Amino acid sequence: MKCEEAKLLLADYWAQTLRDQDEMELEAHFATCPACREETVRLESMWKGLAALPPEEPDSKMRSRFYESLGAYRLGAESRAKKWWPLSPALQIAASFAILALGLAGGYALRTDNTSDQVAQLREEVTGMRQLVALSLLQQQSASERLRGVGYAFRAEPSNTEVLAALVSAINNDASVNVRLAAVDALHTFSGSPSTRQAVMEALPKQNVPLVQVALIDLLVDFKDRQARPELRRLASDESVNDGVKQRALWALETLQ
Repeated sequence: MKCEEAKLLLADYWAQTLRDQDEMELEAHFATCPACREETVRLESMWKGLAALPPEEPDSKMRSRFYESLGAYRLGAESRAKKWWPLSPALQIAASFAILALGLAGGYALRTDNTSDQVAQLREEVTGMRQLVALSLLQQQSASERLRGVGYAFRAEPSNTEVLAALVSAINNDASVNVRLAAVDALHTFSGSPSTRQAVMEALPKQNVPLVQVALIDLLVDFKDRQARPELRRLASDESVNDGVKQRALWALETLQ
């Protein structure tokens, strides 16, 4: 199990809803990965404390704003997908075999020292398919499918603005806290982009779930983004913010000095 896969299972691990097999694999990973083990211990106490918080009632207009935003994004995603993927199931199967054939052809090209242009074209096709799968899965109704979409986003090109926008939209709008946390983690892939840092700073004040707030704060620290200090100060002084989040913001301010 990789560190990225382990992080996606943490929330279910703490909630004791993991399958036995997944729990055994996760604990085996902890035994061999000190970094994940220490991170899990550090966040577990906060997770348990947050469980005691009373649920917050969403604003009456939140649902309509979310679905308006989701509908607009879905229309854009569907229009892009139509260019890539046929609607007919039969043609979809044919396209799948074509992709498989392309992969085999690429492997043959590598074995026979064919031209580098063929290899580059193959890589572009694979990258495009990963992007399409990530964007498509992130629009599914099932939270587990959206988590799979985030998993594909980990393998997207760091310069892919469409996948970046989809991840930021998930952080701000997804109904599942697990999906939102996974999307925050996936933004490490895009750490080299200034637009990513700006998107994280803009997303932070929009959050009302402490776990997501803490994850975004940690991400800004990982980015070593000193421009985030004003927002962190505001968060640390906001009386309506959870105490654990304020403490994390103060820690981030000290770290980013």
